[in-house]
Amino acid sequence: MRRLTATAAACAALTLTGGWVALGAAPAHAAAVFVELNPSTVPAGDQVGLRASCEDNLAAATVTSAAFDGPVTVRPRYGFLTATVTVPAGTRADDYRVRLRCADGEQATATLHVVARDRPARGPATGFGGSAGPGALPGVLVAGGLAAMAGGGVLGAVSLRRRRRAF
Repeated sequence: MRRLTATAAACAALTLTGGWVALGAAPAHAAAVFVELNPSTVPAGDQVGLRASCEDNLAAATVTSAAFDGPVTVRPRYGFLTATVTVPAGTRADDYRVRLRCADGEQATATLHVVARDRPARGPATGFGGSAGPGALPGVLVAGGLAAMAGGGVLGAVSLRRRRRAF
């Protein structure tokens, strides 16, 4: 029992004093300088969210790209540097480098994929599809649906009646 108590006390002391100090291991550090784009693929004219980090996230930094109208300032918010930018509608479809420049001179890059903004002329050809067009077919579908619902109601009523007679 004493051995168990001593072991528990040692584990508690190791936990409370920071096990990495006693074991000689250093705590892990994440990459300090980065820039993220959300989404990283957009059609021209849409917005992109920027999330960045520098060594010191208390000072604003600058993000530049040929896909933007000019430099964008990312400001501290929730522990990161953030901003939102709109890709101009006239931007041609291509891959663009987005560069973060921190106040201390550190840099990071990411790639923004701008795609063409295409609007489909009609809906997808996914099988039956007749209910989407003009003509008599939508009326037939509505009538069929109403008939199916009425049939279900009749079957439900018959089922309840039989159940009541059985008891």
